[in-house]
Amino acid sequence: MSPVVKKKKEKFKLPGKYLLLIVSAACVALLALTYSVPAAEEPINGLAGYVVVPLQNGVSTVGGWLVEKSEQLAEIRDLQADNKALQAKVDELTTENASLQQEHYELTKLRELYDLSQQYSSYKMTAARIIAKDSGSWYHSFVINKGSADGIAADMNVIAGNGLVGRVTGVGLHWAKVMSIIDDNSNVSAMVLSTQDNMIITGNLTEYEDGVIDFSKLTDRADQVTLGDKVVTSNISDKYLPGILIGYISTLNQDANKLTKSGQITPVVDFEHLDTVLVILQIKQTVENSSGDASSAATTASDTSAAGASTANATTADAGSNVEGQ
Repeated sequence: MSPVVKKKKEKFKLPGKYLLLIVSAACVALLALTYSVPAAEEPINGLAGYVVVPLQNGVSTVGGWLVEKSEQLAEIRDLQADNKALQAKVDELTTENASLQQEHYELTKLRELYDLSQQYSSYKMTAARIIAKDSGSWYHSFVINKGSADGIAADMNVIAGNGLVGRVTGVGLHWAKVMSIIDDNSNVSAMVLSTQDNMIITGNLTEYEDGVIDFSKLTDRADQVTLGDKVVTSNISDKYLPGILIGYISTLNQDANKLTKSGQITPVVDFEHLDTVLVILQIKQTVENSSGDASSAATTASDTSAAGASTANATTADAGSNVEGQ
């Protein structure tokens, strides 16, 4: 036989709505009894004082609390809506401010480039934007967004900020690669502007950690070069056009041979924050070749004139001989 399972008796639970209905009915009954039986008014009032009044106070308190919370919730919703609108306005203004800052930055850079182009107004130039760079903190080797289609060729000089950046080392149709003067493979023939004494500036990325690069072989026989002197590209440079500002002498030391000096210069260009550069559309060799071509043309013209004169003289002599023979 299977064991008999006793079912647990379920506890009786009166729903809250029925309880409220009973209490309300009792209140109505008490009110009716008070009006219908005047003799029972005093005990009923006493009973109401103990039962109904606290209940009414509780209902009133709960009702007031609910109204207060409802108002607070409505106020919170309004504040949230206002906050959302304000946040959207802040985002809009932030975007607008960033755009204005970018425009201000670009305008400042363009003004700097314009001022720089005025300093070297004798050269034809084109502006280009940097689109890539080699790894590292400095712009020692980078790519610009203009190339042979824009008239750019290898060895053209590149300037920015207040002076020399470097030169073009490779060219594509719509791009060009630039090696800056701080690159380890860079050598620039330069001179001190005040004394015209020549030197060699060598790129050094390690030294540029301190914002300087090296120079050597300075011939300062008159001992006139001092700290802070301007250094520009030399007339005898085979890659760089003359007179472009490079930087200022920051350290100066006598070499062991007692004939030359070496030290460091501080470049005028900030090689950490380059964005747009100017490319001078002229090559140093082109300038020299143009002078050579002009000399050759003059020599050729002179030779042609001399040849013409010799031919004329020979013809006259032949004519004279013929007359005499006749």
